[in-house]
Parts: sequence; structure tokens; C-alpha cells
Amino acid sequence: MNLCKAVCAIVAVSMFTVLAGPVLAELPNVAKPTPNKSTLDYGLKATRLAGGWYVIAGVNDDFSQANGCNIINTGFYVDEAGVYVINTGTSRIYGEQQRALIDSVSKSKPVKQVVALNLHPDYFLGNQAYPKEALAATKLTIQGIKAEAALYETNLYRLCGDWMKGTESVFPAQTIVPGKLKALGDKPIETLELKGHTDSDLVVFDPESKVMWAGGLVFYQRIVTTPHAKLKPWIESLKKLQALKPKVVVPSHGPVSWGSEAIDQTLDYLSWLDKRLTDAANMGEEMNDVMKQGAPERFRNFAAYPAEFYRNVTNLYPLYEKQALGGF
Repeated sequence: MNLCKAVCAIVAVSMFTVLAGPVLAELPNVAKPTPNKSTLDYGLKATRLAGGWYVIAGVNDDFSQANGCNIINTGFYVDEAGVYVINTGTSRIYGEQQRALIDSVSKSKPVKQVVALNLHPDYFLGNQAYPKEALAATKLTIQGIKAEAALYETNLYRLCGDWMKGTESVFPAQTIVPGKLKALGDKPIETLELKGHTDSDLVVFDPESKVMWAGGLVFYQRIVTTPHAKLKPWIESLKKLQALKPKVVVPSHGPVSWGSEAIDQTLDYLSWLDKRLTDAANMGEEMNDVMKQGAPERFRNFAAYPAEFYRNVTNLYPLYEKQALGGF
């Protein structure tokens, strides 16, 4: 399907929104979730992008019980053969409600594959809703999930409360071997294994529609998270994504964007952060001084600022100090 037609067409369907509107950095009319804590209803909605792709937007915020800890964009692709799911959210309940929404859009076509783009909990803790044999991730991501899953469950039960009822980790059974062109049903796609946000950041790119699922490498209008991050390889990965010239970018966190705006913004923040931490370490600044000075004004209206910025500094600055002292 021609991307412009897919973006500009308006189709009235009760269970999902079809993307429409002017070309802006942030895609308009992407349906937002409407969580209801009292009923544990995430209020998930699917928005059609292009070429069979749909996004289920999360809240651009930090984990909280008010938003159901639903801060991730998940999605799916539908063709004649079945459904391919990207990320399953933070809980069993999310996965079940995501599956019900997908079934309503696809008319209950079989689920062929469920892909976790990296090891973080909101990418896979909804796996219980899907056939185990369909669950897939890269080798390093599977290893990371197995190592971190118990800690993730403990932390999210504490943060998210009743939204986590009955949630248990289910590990991917399929190992994805990224390659230049792979078949997704009837569609050839590119799967790239990059790194920086984690040691294995899977990116799914449809060269026909130019829709990119950028995973945790891209945050838009939100401060990045860095529990497993290495900034220099992350910066290099973003440059590789820019070279693909996507028309639509779905970050794992933040609004869906037109063109490379979300990639460019993440690169801008990481480049600034890398230089700021390098300079601070070389000048012998204390961690608290770096946090107190904060980020430039252009980043201060991002979601999760300043709390996530403080975590960035806490997570990363000790390594920069070590390097400044001649360590490795």
C-alpha cells in the first residue's frame, strides 16, 4: 500500500483508529490509552499506520499505578497468514487485553510470532497471553530476560500493584537471527541487531512502507532510560537508523513520529549527555553537582525529567569517572 494513501485515508472502524492528518514531526491522531485503575482496564487502542502495521500507544510518562505502568508502545502486523506482535507490555493483564484488541482487528487470525525487541520488562511480561512457541527474541535478549526476570517481577509488583496480578515471566522459545531481509508473512523486512540501550537492541524496518520499530534505541519527547546503557555504541546505532531514512518511527517510549525526528532528538540528547559526563569527569566534578546543574532547556520539557535524568547520571557517571582516572 502506498504510504501517503495509508496515512491520509480515513476509515471509520469502531475498534481502531486509522492514521490521518497533516505531516508533522509527531504523527497526529494516534489513539492514546485510557487506563482505569479501579477496573484494571488499560483502555488500549490500535492505530493503523501503513502496510498492515498497527501501533498500540502507551502513556509518555514514568511507571505509575495511575497509568497501569503502561509506558511502552507495542504493535502488530496483519496479513493473510496471521498476526505478528511486537512487545507484549508490562503484565499478564496487559498481554490479555492486547491480545483481545488484536483479535478484534485481525478477526482472530492466528498469532505467528511475538517479538520482544529487548530484555526490559515492558517488552515481554505480557507473554502469558500468547502461545509459547510463538515467543521470539535475539539470543542475547533471551539470556538477559532469564537473568533479570525475577528482579523485574519483584520491582514491578511493588511499583504497579494490582495491575501485575498473576504475572509470571514466560521466556521466548524462538531465537531470532537478524538479517538483511527476512520474511514477515508475505512481507520482506529488515531486522537489525544493534546495541547501546542494551547489549541487543532489535530494530524491525519495513523497506516498503518505511515504518521502523526502533525499540529502546529511540525515545521521543522523553528522557531515556539507562540501566543497561552504553552511550557511545548507542550513538553509533542511531546514526545507522538515520541512514535508513524511515518515514514513520515507532519508539518504544514517546509519540510515534514522522521521518527521523525522534531518532534525531534521541541522538541530540545522548550526544549532549556523553559530552557533559566526559567533561564533568575530566574536571573532577561531583555527581551531585552534575545532577544539580541539570540538562539544557531544550530537554527540560521531556517526560520523566528530572527524575530520569538523575537516574542517567547515577547509572553512567561512575564509569566516566573511572575512565577519567585512566581506568577501563
